[in-house]
Amino acid sequence: MSAAKILGLAFLLLAAAAGSRAAVTPPAGSAAATTLARDSARCRTQADLNACYDAIRWSPGDPDLLVALGDALVRSRRPADAIRYYRRAAALAPTIPGVAAKITAAEAKLSPRRAPVERSAANGKRYSNTAPEAQSH
Repeated sequence: MSAAKILGLAFLLLAAAAGSRAAVTPPAGSAAATTLARDSARCRTQADLNACYDAIRWSPGDPDLLVALGDALVRSRRPADAIRYYRRAAALAPTIPGVAAKITAAEAKLSPRRAPVERSAANGKRYSNTAPEAQSH
């Protein structure tokens, strides 16, 4: 196959993949449009995860809805999932204010908070098989 044919096939495959992921917006006035509006409102105002997921199914490319889903996930103590949706929203609409701060805040919730490990004063190392200093062998 020539390079032009391969390039043409690759373009067609990418176009087909992009077209299949496009949002299917329900017609205005239909029951589906009413459900989408209700779920979007519940997602944004009440941080209802189920409503967010239902609304995202109808409108996966809505950056404001993705940010609302990220906010709901942070409230549900799922910052790793929230970061994924925040980044997706930032990629779709880089001018949305506050998304970078939300990503930073969610990443801060991911970092483990560990108590400092006590080390022996002699060499700074601690081994599991060392005997206490008061014990004789």
